[in-house]
This record gives sequence, structure tokens and C-alpha cells, in this order.
Amino acid sequence: MTTARGEKPLTTTTRNGHQVPPPRRSPTAPGKATAPAKATAPAKESAPAKEPAPAKAQAQAQAEAPAASKPSPFAILGLRETAGALRFLGQVARRHPQAVLRTMPGLGQELIKISLGKSEVAPEKGDKRFTDPAWQGNPLFRATMQTYLTWGSGMERYVDNLGLEGMGVERMRFGVVLLRESMAPTNFFATNPAAVKRCYDTAGGSVRRGLANWVGDLRHNHGMPSMVDRRPFTIGENLAATPGSVIYRDEVFELIQYTPQHETVYDRPILMVPPQVNKYYALDLSPGRSLYEYLLQRGIQVYGISWRNPTRAQRDWNFDTYVQATIDAIDVVREVSGSPDVNLMGGCLGGMTAALTQAHLAAVGEEHRIHSSTMFVTLLDTESKGRMFLFATPQLLALAKQVSRPAGVIDSWQMGSMFAWLRPNDLVWNYWVNNYLLGQDPPAFDILAWNADGTRLSTAFHRQLMDMVAENQMAHPSAMTVLGTPVDLSRITTDTYVAAGLTDHITPWQTCYRTTQLVSGHSEFVLCSSGHIQTVVADPKHRGLGYFVNPATPPEAEDWKAAAERHEGSWWEHWVRWLGERSGEQSAAPQALGSTRFPPIEAAPGSYITL
Repeated sequence: MTTARGEKPLTTTTRNGHQVPPPRRSPTAPGKATAPAKATAPAKESAPAKEPAPAKAQAQAQAEAPAASKPSPFAILGLRETAGALRFLGQVARRHPQAVLRTMPGLGQELIKISLGKSEVAPEKGDKRFTDPAWQGNPLFRATMQTYLTWGSGMERYVDNLGLEGMGVERMRFGVVLLRESMAPTNFFATNPAAVKRCYDTAGGSVRRGLANWVGDLRHNHGMPSMVDRRPFTIGENLAATPGSVIYRDEVFELIQYTPQHETVYDRPILMVPPQVNKYYALDLSPGRSLYEYLLQRGIQVYGISWRNPTRAQRDWNFDTYVQATIDAIDVVREVSGSPDVNLMGGCLGGMTAALTQAHLAAVGEEHRIHSSTMFVTLLDTESKGRMFLFATPQLLALAKQVSRPAGVIDSWQMGSMFAWLRPNDLVWNYWVNNYLLGQDPPAFDILAWNADGTRLSTAFHRQLMDMVAENQMAHPSAMTVLGTPVDLSRITTDTYVAAGLTDHITPWQTCYRTTQLVSGHSEFVLCSSGHIQTVVADPKHRGLGYFVNPATPPEAEDWKAAAERHEGSWWEHWVRWLGERSGEQSAAPQALGSTRFPPIEAAPGSYITL
């Protein structure tokens, strides 16, 4: 057997008699630091890496967050684009007056009806902004609402009347959405009847609390309205609380082995690869809503990676760093479990990392370390109409790279702001109204608490990710390299399970489906009835969940959907059956965690989750 770089490894005999190589880095005593992994080559095998001091103060001192005035690094979205959309629409109107002429008659007629009180314009079903009775009962508020809705639909018709096609018009359409939603009357105190009534009922108290909330967000949340009250949540107690132990730690990640919760376990474990843009514990949310807990209760041995939050000192970390770390984690899991291979699971950016790991191992003849893979809400083909990619133009990508260079990292608030503006009504203006106009605290909700607990991205990783997205490198064989080998996803021959969300605005399901066409092994695609995060956190007790299944994987996603059958419940139930069939025989659960070579270091959730 050879390693990923061709060296002949030392072997360790496990308790089941299998010969597996040790990892490339060994866990070491706490309190010592090493130089960061370089972007241009994988770490050498000679000297074992030593663990950095897992101290919040050190990490925070190293990290230099970009100033709050700097734009979002990935896709420059928000109020700047709202103003830009307005200017651009004016320029286009001058060049295409015929589109204006086609739009104005219908718009003018409807505005006349509104002024006479004869308009039937009404908000779409499910638009929660206009549920207050005053929007229907008060003539002034009703006319205000109808005027706003009429102008909004007129702007959309104007874009349609331009007769343009392609990504450019989609960017324009999204700019119109940003402009339209920012001008909603519900966003202003005087034209929000609920805010006016609450001010009267609280004798102005709501205004004072709203002002305090606004000042607090200016000081502590970079001017974005807070989405969650995190005070009721504590990591290790009611978040990321599944029992286990850290059994391996190096500069890049901690590896957590979770305590079995079933008297027997499948022999082949699963290794979870979380995204680098979030803390891992969306997979281990509150007890009863934890995917880790769900798998453990069904006899699956679970090991999970917890990435270290990079600082300026780790500015050179890139996909080489994370793929090598994943390979190291695989080898530790193999040694501790005694299994010659593992099942691999990755979500979102973690799914990309898992796929790159597989492609690299396949390129060097080592894919047998992985028995099957699961990817959820993951885009390997980034040629997508999803909102996240609308502004991935060369100019904005170049600007994004410039933003990340001085500090060495992209800070979590910048990533959070970008994702929030993809859904402005739900993730920005909803909280603007609640926190500032109504003077209320944001809700206390576990998934929002996780979402607010962001991470940084190293400059090298961010720049590499930008190039990968802009050039759709993973979908084109040899367009990128990892650890010195060209990436060719068609080399992946393992069984692959792909899960996506029907209403996902970040990783559209049709684009996720293309993974089934990129890999060569047998694929299973499952479409969940939810959005991006809800697809991850889909505990079966949640009401209203459903998923679509079709064993065939035709070339086109819509053909797959046309023949798919809907099932009620959570896709977890379908997946755990699929995973069980690929997890080997069952044996008595181990009585202790870790092994002689990799003993427990500290209790889960470890130290890196708090950095």
C-alpha cells in the first residue's frame, strides 16, 4: 500500500487484524504551536505537527477583522447594490425607451384605480408583511400597500419587457428585488401600522428599545439586524451536546469520536466533513434535533471533524490543507475503528472537500479507503442560477480577493451578511422591523444561534474558492489540482448519496443533481421538501417534512423529478437505511473511545469549536 504521495507507510495492526497506515500528523501535547500549512504543497511527513494552544485569547489576538465599512467579500450585496440597481435601471430606460412605453400604460391605469379606491391589488399569499388588519381596513394604509405592490410588479414587468437573456438580466432582476424589498412600507415607522400601534401601547417604550437595539447592532453586529438571541444557548450543554471525546488534534482540526448509543454498532464508521464556513454543530444541534445523535441511536459509529477557525497566522491554508487533513482524519478513524475503510459524508463546502479528497485518493490509487460517500446541499458543478452566484463577475471577484488580502482572513460577519442579502425579506428586513420598529428582541432559536456563530476563511482558501466557482473547475477534469494531482470527479467510483433541498436558494437542487452525472459510481438522489439549512436539520419529529425518491438518475434533473415519488417524513430515515446497507456487519459496541495510539484528549465538543 502507498500513501497519497507515494511513500510506503508504516502500518499498525488493529484489533480486527487489518493493516492500515497511521495518519501523517500525530496528536501532541497541548500548548505548543506550529507553522501553518503551506498553500503550495501538502505537509511533509517527517516531523509530527504539534498542537497550537487552544486559547480564545491567542486566536482573537491573531485575527484582525476587516473594518465594518468594507464590503462583503464573496458577492457584494446589500444597500450598495440596491442603489446601483436603481441607477442601472435609469440608464437602461434611456437606452430602451420602448420598454418603458410598454410598461407605463398598465402601471398608470392601476395607480388611477388605487387613487379611486377601486384597485384589487393584494399581496401574495404567505406575504407576512401585510397581515395587520390596518392594511385592509384603513384606506390610507391600503392605498400605500397597493401602490408599493403595483410599482414592484411594474419594475419586474419592465425587466421582462427589455427582452434580455442570460446571467446579466438575472443580476438585474435580483437588483430589482433588493430595491423593491428595501422600499417596502413595512420597513418605515410611519407606514407600518403595527409599529405605530405598539408605540402607542407602550407609551413610546418600543421606540426606545428599538433605538437601543439599533445602536447595539451598529456597535456589535456591523450594522446588520441581529437574527437571534443567543443567551439561552451554551455550546456543550444544549448545543453540540452529544457525548464523545476528541481523539486527535493538530493545527487544522480536531477529530471527535462519539460515544455509541446502541448496544451493537456497524463495523464500518462514518466520518463527517463539515463546511469550513460554519461551525460543525449544525450536524449536532439541540438534543432531539442532532443528526449525530440520530445515527448513534441506530448503531452507526460516528466520527466528526471540527475545523480550527483560521486567523492571520493561517492565511495560507487552502484546499490542499483541508484535503490532507481529511485524509489524516480518515486514517485515524480506520486505525481506531479497525475498519479498512470508512463511509464519508460532507455538506455544502464540506461536500466539496470530501469530493476533492475522493478524487485525489482515486488519482493515486487509494480510493479504497472510502467505501461510500454522502453529499448534501453540495454543488460540485457551480454553473448555477442560484442567487449566491449571480454576482460572481470577474470584477466583483477581483474586488473580493482584494478585500481578503490585508487581514489574511475573511471574517464571519462578512460571510453572514452576504448570505443574509440573498433573502432580504426573511433575513434582513424581517429582523429590521422586529428589532427596531417594534422594539422586540430577536427570537431564541437553536439553528439561528448556530448560524450566528460564524467562522473565518483564510485568504488563500478564499481566493482558491473564488477561482473554482468562477471557472467551474470541479466540473471540468484537470481544471484544478489538489495535493499535486489533477481533479477528475469521474474517477470517483464509490456509491454516492446526494441530498438537496427543493426550496434551497443557496445550492439549487437542479445544480446539486448534476453530481450524479459527474461521478462514475452508483448514485442515489433524494430531494427534500425544505430549504438549505432545513435540509440539514431534518429531525423526523418535525412536522410537514417530505422527500422525493427516484432510483434512476437520468441526465436531466427535471426528468428525474417528473418520475420521482414523494414520501412523507425526513430524508434521514431513507438515508440511514441506505447507509446501514453500506456499513458492514454489526458487533458489540466498543466499551471505550480512542485507541492506544489515539487516546481521548478531552471531552466533546473540544476546544476548536469555541475559537
